[in-house]
Amino acid sequence: MRLDTSHMRYLSHDDFRVLSAAEYGSKNHEVIPTNILHQLGGLRSTSATNRSISELAKIGLISKMRNAKYDGYRLTYHGYDYLALKTFLKRKTVYSTGNQIGIGKESDIFTVGDDAGKENVLKLHRLGRISFRSIKNNRDYIKAHENLSWKFLSKIAAEKEFAFMKALYENGFSVPVPIDQSRHCIIMSLIDGTIMRRLLTHDNPSRLYSTLMSFIVRLANHGLIHCDFNEFNILIKDKFDTPEEEIVVIDFPQCISISHVDAKRYFDRDVESIKSFFKRKLNFESDYFPEFDRDVKREQNLDLLVNASGFSKKEVKEY
Repeated sequence: MRLDTSHMRYLSHDDFRVLSAAEYGSKNHEVIPTNILHQLGGLRSTSATNRSISELAKIGLISKMRNAKYDGYRLTYHGYDYLALKTFLKRKTVYSTGNQIGIGKESDIFTVGDDAGKENVLKLHRLGRISFRSIKNNRDYIKAHENLSWKFLSKIAAEKEFAFMKALYENGFSVPVPIDQSRHCIIMSLIDGTIMRRLLTHDNPSRLYSTLMSFIVRLANHGLIHCDFNEFNILIKDKFDTPEEEIVVIDFPQCISISHVDAKRYFDRDVESIKSFFKRKLNFESDYFPEFDRDVKREQNLDLLVNASGFSKKEVKEY
């Protein structure tokens, strides 16, 4: 599957203004009345607005909606994709789009090329595929925005993930290079490696196990717990110089602070996920595994830097 970008070159300036109006109007309206689209778009005449609405609806960037009070339009995920890609094109962080390389419960992953021809990764957050209760329980920062649409909750998730990735990358953690973020989308470096869940054998499982457990502890010592540290969110590189460089960890929207009330439970769950995978897939078991109370010793405050869930206002004052 490829991202459909064929329409991008054909939209007029008026079309773009109406689409931007649909985005802005979505913050306060589930269904945006035509007259509101006209007011927000600022076009000279209602006929011009109606022409743009017709064009945008024809290619699926907005959709006609009917409710009990009035008829109107809704910005689609396809339209939201367009707005993000338009921003990336303007910033020259995306020049071309490639094939889909991954699909998850909450995201779609594509390859993209920049204006220099370098291949990177585009991640589009798609909250709404799983239940809201599941997301809300795992991500405290969403609770304050329960009334927002899935598109804007996806935007919050993308902003949070990009902030986590940037902070971790700048502190020497083995994560993709964060390149750009707009709305619900993130651009990051493409990793030459294999998702860990596909591993059937490994030439040194003891070394890999130790590297992964060390990552969990080091991350916690910097103030964060991944909360979804498993074979689906770990890449194994084909070429590396040190054991630490063999892995690259991805997917951070659900990270929490080590001060979170459930920090120990999530830390233990991350540890257990690795233990279970190595026993199940690589037939490897170790007597050693990290423990939250014994091994976690705060060295840095990345949880404060990225405003991670669970970091209290009292602790903010202390730090």
